[in-house]
Amino acid sequence: MNRSAFHAALLALASAAVSTPAFAAVPATEQDTDFAVLDGSFAKWMDEAHVPGLVWGIVKDGKLVHVKAMGVQELDARSPVTPDTAFRIASMTKAFTGYSILKLRDEGRLRLDDPVGKYVPQTKGWAEGITVGDLLHHTAGFVTDDPWGDRQQPLPEAEFTRMLENGVPFSTAPGTRYEYSNFGYALLGRIVTNVSKQDYASRVDATVLKPLGMASTRYEVRNVPAGKLAMGYRWENDAWSPEPVMPHGAFGAMGGLVTTGNDYAKWVGFLLSAWPASESEAANRKTVRAMQYGGGMLHGRRRPGREGDSCRLSAIYGAGLVAANDCVLGNVLFHGGGFPGYGSHVLLMPEAGVGIFALTNRTYAGPTAPVWDAATALSRSGYVVNRPVPATPALDTAYAAAKRIWAAGGVEGEGRFLAMNFAMDRSDANWRTYLAGLSAKSGGCDSNATLIATGNLSGRFSWVCAKGTIEGNVLLAPTPTPQIQALGFQLTPKP
Repeated sequence: MNRSAFHAALLALASAAVSTPAFAAVPATEQDTDFAVLDGSFAKWMDEAHVPGLVWGIVKDGKLVHVKAMGVQELDARSPVTPDTAFRIASMTKAFTGYSILKLRDEGRLRLDDPVGKYVPQTKGWAEGITVGDLLHHTAGFVTDDPWGDRQQPLPEAEFTRMLENGVPFSTAPGTRYEYSNFGYALLGRIVTNVSKQDYASRVDATVLKPLGMASTRYEVRNVPAGKLAMGYRWENDAWSPEPVMPHGAFGAMGGLVTTGNDYAKWVGFLLSAWPASESEAANRKTVRAMQYGGGMLHGRRRPGREGDSCRLSAIYGAGLVAANDCVLGNVLFHGGGFPGYGSHVLLMPEAGVGIFALTNRTYAGPTAPVWDAATALSRSGYVVNRPVPATPALDTAYAAAKRIWAAGGVEGEGRFLAMNFAMDRSDANWRTYLAGLSAKSGGCDSNATLIATGNLSGRFSWVCAKGTIEGNVLLAPTPTPQIQALGFQLTPKP
């Protein structure tokens, strides 16, 4: 489809949905990708949600391919938001804490199944049965504590120590239910401090912010350079009022980070760089991929955005990121952030190498819906496509054997490429009967199509035939030489 036709089709879709506009994007092959309709959608949401300022961006293959700043960072001076305006990202901070815990785990300095009391002595009297992993996955039994936890942000460390000594009541028995806890992540921050022998914020700065060049990101909001901070506002009684500026404190590990659009894109790029996996790679990439592994129980969520009623997400909380499989986007990782004066959201599509984020300066104005709607539109436009998995030599060998089997109408003569179970599962005579019937129904087929690898030892293919399409798959056995353990051919007739 050419550019003008592509735009016409998507803009027609946009005009059909007056209350919630659709989005357009040209294919990724065009260098002058137009995100104007996406910008318009965010601007419309911002106006309806009474948000003073917003910045949103798209990261693809490690690059910030689009960033758009809108509105103002401060209402009196009307100073405009820029990609270098600093926003508090609230609970999106938890990913930095989760990564820090996993990094200490991978360095051999703690275990996720260790009791919390091993690293925070003040909890030994009341936190029996709670592990580090329980804190990480929100299964420690603590009560959901929004918005109480947000207001604990500036709590001094000494007061947090007393809180830990006194203990807290439980909502459920540890390890029995997912329940989101800011207190739990503040406790993880204390574990990072005690295990690393560094102040939590200093540890994140040394191991994440400095290596990634995130020079405009910090935990202490009062250290943001003059004129660079998006002031936080509450919308109440049809008017904006400023929220108090809360300094960094003991609850910073759950939601205290301050960053910019340009800086946060570097973190998104770092996370996405962990995919696809390779046999020889830096340890940090494995640590990042571990952030998607949850613990405890799956829980259902409404799909964000205008298509929320079309499917639900079955989600699990990993390490500061929620992992889910979406009916449109496939495997995703995401997290929102809500804070007095701020709202934010990030959505990662790791298999495509694409991430979308948005930061705002209005209390709990999480831009979740426009982020997911943008991702959905970019996926359907062809801009977001999962990266192809390269076919291994073993797969190429097996695919060549599969094509010979189809051409010969049987498996005889291919024995060295067939696993020991193959003839036991279906004899050559039955293969001949099956393939003859299928070939008669399909007519001549073009078997030159490239195999699409789904892993090092599996792949699928699609052949266009005179009377339909043959969809096939090949699966290799775990043997030293390429041997097919399963082979499938299925005809989809022409309408």
